[in-house]
Amino acid sequence: MTTTLPLSRSSAACCCCAGDSLALHDVDHVRFFVGNAKQSAHYWASAFGFQVAQVADLTTGSREEASYLLTQGNIRLVLTSALGGSHPAAHEVERFGDGVKDVAFTVRDAKHAFQLAVARGATPTQEPTTATDDTGSVTTASVKTFGRVVHTFISRGGGYAYDRMRAGGPFLPKFQATTSALNHHNAKHPVGLLCVDHLVGNVRLGEMNPTVAWYEKVMGFNLFKHFDDKDISTEYSALMSKVMDSGAGLIKIPINEPAEGRRKSQVQEYLDFHDQTPGVQHLAFRTDDALQTVAELHRRGVEFLHLPDEYYESVWARVAKQLGHEVREDHEAIHKLGILVDADDKGYLLQIFTKPVQDRPTLFIEIICRRGSDSFGKGNFRALFESLELEQQRRGNL
Repeated sequence: MTTTLPLSRSSAACCCCAGDSLALHDVDHVRFFVGNAKQSAHYWASAFGFQVAQVADLTTGSREEASYLLTQGNIRLVLTSALGGSHPAAHEVERFGDGVKDVAFTVRDAKHAFQLAVARGATPTQEPTTATDDTGSVTTASVKTFGRVVHTFISRGGGYAYDRMRAGGPFLPKFQATTSALNHHNAKHPVGLLCVDHLVGNVRLGEMNPTVAWYEKVMGFNLFKHFDDKDISTEYSALMSKVMDSGAGLIKIPINEPAEGRRKSQVQEYLDFHDQTPGVQHLAFRTDDALQTVAELHRRGVEFLHLPDEYYESVWARVAKQLGHEVREDHEAIHKLGILVDADDKGYLLQIFTKPVQDRPTLFIEIICRRGSDSFGKGNFRALFESLELEQQRRGNL
């Protein structure tokens, strides 16, 4: 039997977590609110090679929502749909469509992290609560970040301990292991995604700096990179971005806002189809073999943005000049697959972006492979955004 115990916000913090640090350890999972979790799980498994690992639904005692845990490398996606009209997922899917609701962090003490975040000015969305069963216990607590998105702090004990969960053990109470016909195929034909490299939040004009300040004050993040409208612009549109970093190699969160331009930026297009509400625009998944990963995704039918051949006429010389040596991957294969290349003073990276993965242009996926570089492809911004504008024009939204 599972018991759920609310914890008082005024309770003293655990001594092992005393101090002013949230002690973020890992991205526990990214939760999506979706219209039909079973069908969405099939899409992510077939298109991106995720294992359908565990499920919590009516058959496991979950009466208000159905959730599927998808895993690949150290990536955990949770797809949640409502089983009734009063569930928050029902309202959000109607308003926003499918999308990211929660970026959850594993911490040593969820209650302490929550109390510290609230003391720093965070708005609580779920008070600390512990769920306990014969396997172990999990404590969760959540705070609001930009727009519709929340951060949940999770601390785990017993059979739900982080190391066991990461190795494929029990995820949360009411989740049970499941099987999918695609799991065997995906094991034999891996895509090779390793972890969440970063995720990008889109906010309204004028909200980037306040959001950055919130991450600095509440979450203890640092400003890692800053790109203005001169860095990220084309003839028609522009945006501004500040990259926030947890400081421990955990995750980076670029915050984008639209900038003035002759036509509508892709950030404004996102907001127009997201009820003018900030949210997560894309997830970047890291791989160590971009050629294998992207080739496999092509075979699975994933659609990527198209780059003109002219891009490759100059990219090799530009990158080699900055690096002092050639990119080691096969140049012809990179060109054939449509992968972008960029370099900084630490190395180079390979990256590619999907077209929107749903009917609303509010979510896409980036695949990134880092060969020393810790940047975000600044040299590719113009080519990328011109490609995005072509897609916006096709949708009638430029």
